[in-house]
Amino acid sequence: MVWLLLFIFALVAVLSGVAISYVAGAAAVLAFVISDHAAYLGILPQRIFSQIDVFTFLAMPLFILAGETMTKGGVTRVLIDLAMLIVGRLKGGLGYVNVASSVFLAGISGSAVADAAATTNTLVPAMAEKGYRKDFAAALTAASCVIGPIIPPSIVMIFYGALMNVSVAALFAGGIVPGLLMAVFLCGYNFWIARRDDHPGGTRESLPPVGPTVLRALPALLIPVTIVAGIVFGLVTPTEAAGIAVAITLVLVFAYAMMDRNSVGTALRKTTRLTSESVERTVMLTGSIFMILFAAAVFGYLMGLLQVPEQIASWVQSAGLNNTSYFLLASGIMFLAGMVMDVSMALVLLVPVLIPAAIAGGADPVHVGVVSCLNLTLGLISPPFGGCLMVISTASGVNYLRLSLAILPFLMVQLVLLILLILLPEITLALPRALGLIR
Repeated sequence: MVWLLLFIFALVAVLSGVAISYVAGAAAVLAFVISDHAAYLGILPQRIFSQIDVFTFLAMPLFILAGETMTKGGVTRVLIDLAMLIVGRLKGGLGYVNVASSVFLAGISGSAVADAAATTNTLVPAMAEKGYRKDFAAALTAASCVIGPIIPPSIVMIFYGALMNVSVAALFAGGIVPGLLMAVFLCGYNFWIARRDDHPGGTRESLPPVGPTVLRALPALLIPVTIVAGIVFGLVTPTEAAGIAVAITLVLVFAYAMMDRNSVGTALRKTTRLTSESVERTVMLTGSIFMILFAAAVFGYLMGLLQVPEQIASWVQSAGLNNTSYFLLASGIMFLAGMVMDVSMALVLLVPVLIPAAIAGGADPVHVGVVSCLNLTLGLISPPFGGCLMVISTASGVNYLRLSLAILPFLMVQLVLLILLILLPEITLALPRALGLIR
């Protein structure tokens, strides 16, 4: 009964608009008192700082800064033009452009929300103008932006790797094939809808010029290749790769300003202004992420004291569940939690509790990590509180309820892929194993 009241307190606080990190922290402290562990509260400051004193976490603000700077510097438009050049002439071409743009952007920002914000204002009006239903265009944009945190670099995977002590390089390599498969699944659904609803293809006149488009896009495409290759082959750490990404981004933004025939002084001022705006945004996002880590450290400490992971492992063994059955169950719990919780909060609260039992049962930590990151990221496009749905609804002007209904077919397609990845671990593990990152 006491734990039910604690849950009701947390739910009411969230619905009233209190930041979820504050809610989780307050609920965790109250839980210490309720569970008769108040004597351990004095150790919390040490536990909190030990939780966030992880070198890998430094990569997060740097990757966020690189993504923010590239978005503000016009790289998004360049990559969309490249996608239009490659697949825009096909029937339902703008749908394919939507998915392809997310694949390109995934190698830069590593954030679903950032990709959603970057592409919605450009692609949704363009698709509506060509005869696509606006809610379909917005839903496809939401579904495709989930690719961002799966194809490396991925902020969510950095989070997971640091929390669970799993190689970030192996997680990055493991995310490549699932991310590309998600793009294939979404393109397949777009192919069917394009023929059913007779969506148009792009005309030759509407396609961007080949030479200038490729010239501007190639430097941007080299960034994810350089970062991922450096991490996967052990040349740099994720944090060093993030620093390289920021440096290349600043050079690239300056080069684009020069290509637009600006003077050196104007290009420098533009780059400085964009960097300043990006730094401000990065500080805000990083602060919110570390607030979540603070709250999660409190909650995680309590779960350890109560031996919840051990109890779950004991229950799995006594229930006679095999590893696959348990992981399917745990994935269902994470998906439901992702529907109402922030991805970072759900990850740091649920993964340390649910995943150790799966690994103890024989699951590969990299496979479990990639699937868990994808699972929780799907919460961003899952009603009722999908973060990407809210961003896209606001940016596109599509009613949130209409968008929530329109996203359901896409969500079903992605859930099919999620189940396939759970049942066939080799889809995820083949590339990391071929690269020698896991046995």
